Amino acid sequence: MQQVTNYLDSEDAGFRADFQRLLGRKSKQEREVVAVVVDILAQIRDKGDDALVALTNRLDGTVVTSMPELTIGSERLKEARGKIDAEVLAALEQAARRIYSFHSRQKEESWSYTDEDGTELGQLVNPLQRVGIYIPGGKASYPSSVLMSAVPAQVAGVEEIIAVVPSPAGEISEVVLAAASISGVRQLFTIGGAQAIAALSYGTETVPKVDKIVGPGNIYVATAKRLVFGEVGIDIIAGPSEVVVVADGSANPDWVVMDLFAQAEHDEDAQAILISPDGELLSSVTQRMEVRLEEMERSNIIAQSLQRRGAIVKVTDLQEAIALANEIAPEHLELSVADPDSLLPQVRHAGAVFVGSYSAESIGDYVAGPSHVLPTSGTARFSSPLGVYDFQKRSSLIKCSPKGAAKLGGIAATLARQEGLIAHALSAEYRAAGQNED
Repeated sequence: MQQVTNYLDSEDAGFRADFQRLLGRKSKQEREVVAVVVDILAQIRDKGDDALVALTNRLDGTVVTSMPELTIGSERLKEARGKIDAEVLAALEQAARRIYSFHSRQKEESWSYTDEDGTELGQLVNPLQRVGIYIPGGKASYPSSVLMSAVPAQVAGVEEIIAVVPSPAGEISEVVLAAASISGVRQLFTIGGAQAIAALSYGTETVPKVDKIVGPGNIYVATAKRLVFGEVGIDIIAGPSEVVVVADGSANPDWVVMDLFAQAEHDEDAQAILISPDGELLSSVTQRMEVRLEEMERSNIIAQSLQRRGAIVKVTDLQEAIALANEIAPEHLELSVADPDSLLPQVRHAGAVFVGSYSAESIGDYVAGPSHVLPTSGTARFSSPLGVYDFQKRSSLIKCSPKGAAKLGGIAATLARQEGLIAHALSAEYRAAGQNED
């Protein structure tokens, strides 16, 4: 029987090379993907709605003739609430409340202070005016991603939240529509892929141009977001989903197996890694993975993911485990150990940290509160989870008093002349002289 996933031991001679290969993050057919996306962006920019309809028909297998057929307004979104199972609706509403509560604590306010010369300095904080939420689709529908992306924008006070979601063969999830209504989405377009990113970036006759695009998607979506950055803002370039579970002998092996499977079932490129110094736990997890895999509805996807990019890693101690986790900088990090709080200060790089065995990553995916839109592919080294701060912008406030202008103008003029910028110097000196004349 083929081993379910890869096995690495940090004491083996070839460990470092094997570990680096495991972390290889080059996208398949990257050049081909870029070429395709560049062409799609150009088509949408040049031909607007006509190109958007044509591309949606060709790539999503739809049969539509105009954009109204791909447009869903707020009333239709609201109607979806009454079309879904009452228990599911209640779960969406409960999750939305928790997400709103968490993110309301992130909201920044404008502030200012007055220095000793009477000059007022500060920061004006304003919400973005219009944002686009990309809702992934394809292998599954993700109403949770609607909540996790749109609710923080709602908290920030964004005036207009627009969503896009692919609808293969014209099918659309009523649960996704209900989630959009709950989270403040004003309008939704059933378009996806690079063409949706292009439409939000450039605007078409029907799709309004937005200020920023957020939300995860496939390699075509990620590539399109990278290429349109500057035309619009983006959150992050999301890659395949990842989890690293750091565990000791106290961890429940069945829980660990399901945590690894939960990540692997996203798609074949997802990455699920277990790191532990406990050989007995690793053996138990390996045996249970072989048994439980056949029970999984998405067993084929899980198996491919674990074979391609998954691993069980044996280390000497928990400190080495955390060091490797920091090197990976995973999207999700689980600390399934007896004393997780003692390890937490050592964690430097992770999108989200799940502290203790009861903190399942799947709870974070749906209802805990923080957004599940997280940095992937090692970008947790310098990026943060999606939050209210992604939907607010800050403007510096400078209000000089006459006394302040006299004092600061002289300093500014000195520095400007040192840089050879005479107009800068004179502009500042005029204010200083004006105060002196008074």
